[in-house]
Amino acid sequence: MRSPQERNTRLENMTWRIWNLARKKKEGEDAGDPSVAYGDSTTGSSPKTSSIDKLYIVLISLHGLVRGENMELGRDSDTGGQVKYVVELAKALSSSPGVYRVDLLTRQILAPNFDRSYGEPTEMLVSTSFKNSKQEKGENSGAYIIRIPFGPKDKYLAKEHLWPFIQEFVDGALGHIVRMSKTIGEEIGCGHPVWPAVIHGHYASAGIAAALLSGSLNIPMAFTGHFLGKDKLEGLLKQGRHSREQINMTYKIMCRIEAEELSLDASEIVIASTRQEIEEQWNLYDGFEVILARKLRARVKRGANCYGRYMPRMVIIPPGVEFGHIIHDFDMDGEEENPCPASEDPPIWSQIMRFFTNPRKPMILAVARPYPEKNITSLVKAFGECRPLRELANLTLIMGNREAISKMNNMSAAVLTSVLTLIDEYDLYGQVAYPKRHKHSEVPDIYRLAARTKGAFVNVAYFEQFGVTLIEAAMNGLPIIATKNGAPVEINQVLNNGLLVDPHDQNAIADALYKLLSDKQLWSRCRENGLKNIHQFSWPEHCKNYLSRILTLGPRSPAIGGKQEQKAPISGRKHIIIRSLLVSAGMLPTVFDALICNSGSNIYYPLYSGDMPSSSQVTPAIDQNHQAHIEYRWGGEGLRKYLVKWATSVVERKGRIERQIIFEDPEHSSTYCLAFRVVNPNHLPPLKELRKLMRIQSLRCNPLYNHSATRLSVVPIHASRSQALRYLCIRWGIELPNVAVLVGESGDSDYEELLGGLHRTVILKGEFNIPANRIHTVRRYPLQDVVALDSSNIIGIEGYSTDDMKSALQQIAVEAAAAMAGDRLHQRGSSEQKTRRSWQLAGRCIAGEHAGVRAWPTCQYYVS
Repeated sequence: MRSPQERNTRLENMTWRIWNLARKKKEGEDAGDPSVAYGDSTTGSSPKTSSIDKLYIVLISLHGLVRGENMELGRDSDTGGQVKYVVELAKALSSSPGVYRVDLLTRQILAPNFDRSYGEPTEMLVSTSFKNSKQEKGENSGAYIIRIPFGPKDKYLAKEHLWPFIQEFVDGALGHIVRMSKTIGEEIGCGHPVWPAVIHGHYASAGIAAALLSGSLNIPMAFTGHFLGKDKLEGLLKQGRHSREQINMTYKIMCRIEAEELSLDASEIVIASTRQEIEEQWNLYDGFEVILARKLRARVKRGANCYGRYMPRMVIIPPGVEFGHIIHDFDMDGEEENPCPASEDPPIWSQIMRFFTNPRKPMILAVARPYPEKNITSLVKAFGECRPLRELANLTLIMGNREAISKMNNMSAAVLTSVLTLIDEYDLYGQVAYPKRHKHSEVPDIYRLAARTKGAFVNVAYFEQFGVTLIEAAMNGLPIIATKNGAPVEINQVLNNGLLVDPHDQNAIADALYKLLSDKQLWSRCRENGLKNIHQFSWPEHCKNYLSRILTLGPRSPAIGGKQEQKAPISGRKHIIIRSLLVSAGMLPTVFDALICNSGSNIYYPLYSGDMPSSSQVTPAIDQNHQAHIEYRWGGEGLRKYLVKWATSVVERKGRIERQIIFEDPEHSSTYCLAFRVVNPNHLPPLKELRKLMRIQSLRCNPLYNHSATRLSVVPIHASRSQALRYLCIRWGIELPNVAVLVGESGDSDYEELLGGLHRTVILKGEFNIPANRIHTVRRYPLQDVVALDSSNIIGIEGYSTDDMKSALQQIAVEAAAAMAGDRLHQRGSSEQKTRRSWQLAGRCIAGEHAGVRAWPTCQYYVS
């Protein structure tokens, strides 16, 4: 009976209501999927792993003792859950459809008192067999541990002392990846190298290594933080035992935090285990902010301009566990169906039971390294001070392996000493077990023992990043009591197999344990829930989610070879030279084969117009392939506008007068280098403040001060002089150990990057060096924290004469280069004044804006 106009109006309203309901439903789905909320929109639309084949994946984990079998978990503070996780991840990925090879790169250890297996260059891992998986395994080369030598050959290093040798690892890993990519291409017959689909760094040190490798090879990077530095720093400061300076001296925490920030800059995806890790830990970092991440994601989906801002995708993938040891001998009521006779009990059972006066009582089990953050002493206090709990249960502490407490590192020794003191103080003899040794293969048996006694697993760490032990306990039918800080919150939401407690509240720990062990119905319900839901943490599920994300990464690979090669026929040349200040040094452009310019953001090759280089006009040709390597996440015009606006805020104040000191320098700028001139370096803000500002704005770039702090250059995150050198070495097949790098005593703010690596370094000491200025004194961390100045690859010499240079090169076993260096110097002028001027300028070049390479006829190379 209504008019057509009214019907149309009602239809239009109904249409808008339906659209609005659909929109709200979509928003609700996105809110329910935490990965989508942080920029990962692949859920539900990911390519199927079965649709791909021949993936090569590189994982990096540098610290600890890494091997495939008989892992010495708990031997030291660096050999724990992360080591187990990365080895099992490599095995599981290699068993997944579409994956051809997985390499886990770590450090080669040849130190005495360590098993020889840690010194083997290659170890093949036994792939995981997924018994209940319907996926079929295709052609596969397997999973391997590749041990790269870096750092002192005869010394095992804790993770805090690996920083000075990271670039050495990168150079070694670079050679392996290039060789292996070519080998895989030959094996599968594709006719070209098969580059890694992703380079995945685990922990901060591996993150910075992965970032450098990603930039050198133009390959996507993924990152897993494991235990983040800012969270650790805040926790240590709250304890009030040490100052920030003392913490940094012990843990090298500022190196760690900067490496994590750089990993955020370079990563395409960051893998977290929980929502809490993203919102409460990563949100502490300059380079990530939850709200901004959501806004940028919304703009990308709408196709709107982000003005040069980028944010890595945060992906939540719970950790996986091996189900090979999942229990089969208990029914759902908790009773053992086919109990084994005592003679068949695992040996580790008797080693634990011998501690107890009454071994039939329920066992409270803790498996953790003796480290302060694991909070073992609070657990012992909670047990010791609650008499009903002591009468009800026994306590078993599996605290790694040890020979003697006196031989352990100070922190672990202090924790163990405290535990033994508390056992004595509360007179817990006969109630607490603390065996000295166990094998990694015996850990499932320990869980089974606790389950057989109807006990509980407890993890009351101040913060738990992954919580793999909680999943392992559930897999073996053991209910849990866990910290409410970190991954256990979301693990328990899925498994619903225990109780969460405040790790700082000893009474709460004791009450929760007593409640779980005394209420048999609660215990059975938690056990049943854990076994029913554990499949959600399987390795097949983890790998499926992992690979679906990897397949969404942008197609990036090394842009080497092709048409650009004809512009620099290295095979037909005896020399490669790269140096700045050509005119003032009296050098002709015709002697150069390549030029690295603009803080490593440009590489030029000279093209000659005539037959003879000496009589030809030189036209520089830019290396477009190199630009493809460095353009990743470059902010372009959006970045330039923001920097111009920032420059107006940097002023020098004299009374009421303010004078701007940083100005845009279009003349010296290029597509990938934004240059600014500085009129008063004494009032420059520290570089760390500028980097922080850029990261807060999600502008991913590499700012540096150069030319004696009279210029600011801002280049892409993967652009630098050291990275340009790696690019040339890959392109021309140069072996980095055959390169000699000459540097001054000081230089640009990225000076440290030219010191580390497999190349040999000569530090020229003398009056030609630039005096140390503010860009060297205001650092985020001391130079010695990231550079091994006592390395055998680095020598220092006084002077700059021909003989000085020749002697230095002879010391680093580059005699042929030394002879050629002497010839070249004499050709440019025999007078001492001209030689001095030449090396004075070369020293400025070495320590300042540009760098260079010379290839000698004997395949040795010289870099200035």
